[in-house]
Amino acid sequence: MSISEEILRKYAELIVRTGANVQQGQTVTLNISVEQHHFAALITEACYKAGARKVNVDWTSDVQRRLDFAYADEKVLSCVLPWEEAKMKQMTEDLPCRIFILSDDPDALDGIEPQKISSVMQSRQSVLKPYRNAIEGKHQWVIAAVPSEKWARKIFPDREDAVELLWDAILRTVRITPDNDAAAEWKAHTDLIAEKAKWLNEQGFSSLEYKSANGTDFTVELIPGARWEGAGMDNPVNGAFYIPNMPTEEIFTSPYAGRCEGTLVAVKPLSWNSQIIDGFSITFKDGRAVSCKAQKGQELLEQMIRMDEKACMLGEVALVPKESPINRCGFLFYETLFDENACCHCALGMGFKEVLPGGDDMTVEEAEKHGINDSIIHVDFMVGADDLSVDGIRPDGTRQAIFRNGTWA
Repeated sequence: MSISEEILRKYAELIVRTGANVQQGQTVTLNISVEQHHFAALITEACYKAGARKVNVDWTSDVQRRLDFAYADEKVLSCVLPWEEAKMKQMTEDLPCRIFILSDDPDALDGIEPQKISSVMQSRQSVLKPYRNAIEGKHQWVIAAVPSEKWARKIFPDREDAVELLWDAILRTVRITPDNDAAAEWKAHTDLIAEKAKWLNEQGFSSLEYKSANGTDFTVELIPGARWEGAGMDNPVNGAFYIPNMPTEEIFTSPYAGRCEGTLVAVKPLSWNSQIIDGFSITFKDGRAVSCKAQKGQELLEQMIRMDEKACMLGEVALVPKESPINRCGFLFYETLFDENACCHCALGMGFKEVLPGGDDMTVEEAEKHGINDSIIHVDFMVGADDLSVDGIRPDGTRQAIFRNGTWA
């Protein structure tokens, strides 16, 4: 399959107008790899045609990042320079529309000491997180993806047409064909997810119970009044409806931090910080991860759970039926944006204050008092086994089957 310029422009337009929904006069920040400079130009042009005041590009490079970690001193990498902090501070004033285009090599940091990666991330995020908190829920953002050679060859190592195959899969999952109305299809898709979220909100579940023959046996308490959400949301500042993830199949909420018990077994590998964690499970007691096991990436998994005091608690539970378009692709993407939308997942770390009534206007501290977890990480891992059952339990003890055999009951 050869990707035409017309399709690339159609995809860029979908990301800008349906995903980010760039508004007249908005500043846009585009985060993208230097390898994708052509697509960056298409995104930039689409933003300006949508009315953007200014498009600023933050370029990334897997090669440069690996060289930094391989050669630079940990203290140097950990330091947040004054201009970096000033840039984040400016963002809290501009509230830019942010577009992230992923194309990372899943093995970019393979072999780099996990402790060094974690330490650098901890140090930098301790400085930058307050700025991230300041814009949370106040701006539009979207994450999408384009293939890179190394990412495609990770998925299809024996195929000469690996990049074309990955392009084909991405376009199918974001509902783009040469002659369809992609925006209309996304409208129908988000409406369907909204219906499912509405049903969940009407049930008034106080907890969820997960079970699978693979060893998953887990119960998590939900926050009273917290909403289930999915697909799209409104920017409370300007009312613009945007879709943060393209693709997206999930309906999610933030559970009560520190109130869960049992074991969750991952059903897919996790690519975190450009390294792979595979064959893993996490056991919780009194709401915190107390042990974990991984066939690959054990040290990395342990580092992740210890990133800060609350990285060991859950910030999200999400429901995704196993027949999702991503799962039907039949392969692992090695990219959480896609793999989390293949089946049910949970996330360690930061929760979403916007699921609370009035949450958009709450400080992080206020949201924490209502049960929302706060952390420097938010890492999704997939638990949606083919036989997964999920029951909703109401305050009076009555139960409702939500999922059976990995899909809606």
